[in-house]
Amino acid sequence: MDDLLVRIPDTEPALPHKPLGRHLLDAGLIGQGELAQALHMQRFVDAPLGEIMVSEGLVRKEDVLGALCRQSGLPRVDLDKDPPSIGIARRIPAAICLAHGALPWRDLEGKLYMATSRPLDFDRLREALGRTDLAPVMADDAQIKAHLSRIYGQELAAKAALRVPAPESCRDWGNRHGRRLLTGAGIFAGLGAAIAIAPLWTVTLAMLWAVLTLVMTTGLKAASLYSHLMDSDSAADLPDAGRVLPFRLPRVSVLVPLLEEKEIAGALIERLSRLTYPKSLLEVVLVLEEGDKVTQQTIERTSLPSWMSVVKVPEAGGLTTKPRALNYALDFCAGSIVGVWDAEDWPEADQIERVVMRFNAAPYNVACLQGRLDYYNARTNWISRCFAIEYAIWWRIMLPGLARLGFVIPLGGTTLYFRRDILERLGGWDAHNVTEDADLGLRLARHGYVAELLPTVTREEATCTPWAWVRQRSRWLKGFLVTYLVHMRRPGQLYRELGPLRFLGVQTMFLATFSQFACAPLLWSLWLLPLGGDHPVALTLGWGVVTAFSVLFVAAEALNMAMGFVACSRREHRHLLAFVPTMMLYFTLGALAAYKALWEVLRAPFYWDKTRHGVSPPGGHAGG
Repeated sequence: MDDLLVRIPDTEPALPHKPLGRHLLDAGLIGQGELAQALHMQRFVDAPLGEIMVSEGLVRKEDVLGALCRQSGLPRVDLDKDPPSIGIARRIPAAICLAHGALPWRDLEGKLYMATSRPLDFDRLREALGRTDLAPVMADDAQIKAHLSRIYGQELAAKAALRVPAPESCRDWGNRHGRRLLTGAGIFAGLGAAIAIAPLWTVTLAMLWAVLTLVMTTGLKAASLYSHLMDSDSAADLPDAGRVLPFRLPRVSVLVPLLEEKEIAGALIERLSRLTYPKSLLEVVLVLEEGDKVTQQTIERTSLPSWMSVVKVPEAGGLTTKPRALNYALDFCAGSIVGVWDAEDWPEADQIERVVMRFNAAPYNVACLQGRLDYYNARTNWISRCFAIEYAIWWRIMLPGLARLGFVIPLGGTTLYFRRDILERLGGWDAHNVTEDADLGLRLARHGYVAELLPTVTREEATCTPWAWVRQRSRWLKGFLVTYLVHMRRPGQLYRELGPLRFLGVQTMFLATFSQFACAPLLWSLWLLPLGGDHPVALTLGWGVVTAFSVLFVAAEALNMAMGFVACSRREHRHLLAFVPTMMLYFTLGALAAYKALWEVLRAPFYWDKTRHGVSPPGGHAGG
């Protein structure tokens, strides 16, 4: 026992009456002006003085830890050189350790020594456990998190895959591989038999479905455009983030999942360093897969600022998806507001202030704020230009229109911010859903919460090669279809929770959208009529019906074009106006993406077809 006792070094007697700033000042580590600056900031930010000084570059983290040891009279331990054993560490539940930022380290002479970086909060830990035999030692918070992940990693990874309640998750699909294949085979066999027995009526019924879903999606687009034109948002809608906020600012954690990123780490740090939110309250967590050596090597070559940290997600169960990684990293976050950015994102400098101000003013049921996306590489080629047009329509017209009309908003995967307690109450993200964002938007609505759009912009990289576009779009379409099938397990319950209007919106947004991509070749066949060709549906329903279909199809295309012109009418997108008429050709890739998605729903519903980042360098202005 004596040889273990020497691992706890002696320290100076505690001087609890002496503030931390005075310890640093007396040690000559800071000046009086720097202390005054930090104390002034503490009036407005909800962070310890030491973290404020470190984040502002006034003092080193090592110096603050030393001052805390002198202030509290606690010994300091290096967990990397003298790590806790798994047996001792697991004496305290993982949830308690994570909540209090502490870790069991040594069991000596009837005391359980706990490593902590927050000695002033240690009494709360004792109360939570109802134990008086706990004793604190000081350790670096990054070391504590790393060893918590080492010791509890498998347990937390298993939890991350199962956070969402089973009735609201698609995870049980993994146990139904044979049933899915049998169902798919039955559908294709039935379709083949129908074509063989009654080819004309089979094509006619398919065309009727294509036209019905076209009516649904066109109606939703028309309503959104009308809403946009009648109540278009403006810069006046933006909260004034430049004024002094009338409340103490909260801590904000932003998760940035990375996978196989070779070049983007340095650029990401440069972009995020421009954020104006106090760095002592900003926690950017880079989320890496444990087996992703490429990204790990990239991060190791990069010097991270104090407000950035790394969480490695252990491999467990063969599942490697973005939502599983987000769920795992959520446990290691400290913020009361949790956001998500992608690796290539470039948020506006005052974005976090706007988010904090809106959450502070909004009713509690506003659980999520969704920012807009623009693309910094729109000029790369034709595909990137069309991609930017498509999403100018989506973020400038469709989503604001849906929100004003009261429909469910399918969230985007980035520039999302949540009230953490609500996010945890809903179980976070469905780890098995490849469009976890759209699924979470629907789950929020089902539980009575609201997602709002916030007019703050994040620039990111538009997909600019045909196969990359197909892969990305197939993942989105697969996720839309899976999300629809999960939430339609009990359609009556969904109807009661959402009401008739939003229920119809879900049918349109998820099922009809997928159907439009899959049925696009049937609708394209209507172009045969102005070219003087025949159409098989004319033989079953008559030329009058086919003509009506054609008029509807042309009207829908005209509406799409009008929305493109309206969405690109602002200065930052005007260079795209000439390419709006080519959008009909752009969407021909969508049919291939839909068939790929349909195949993967049957064969590999959880497969994450990752979008490669860093193909195009950032441009000089939004949308350009």
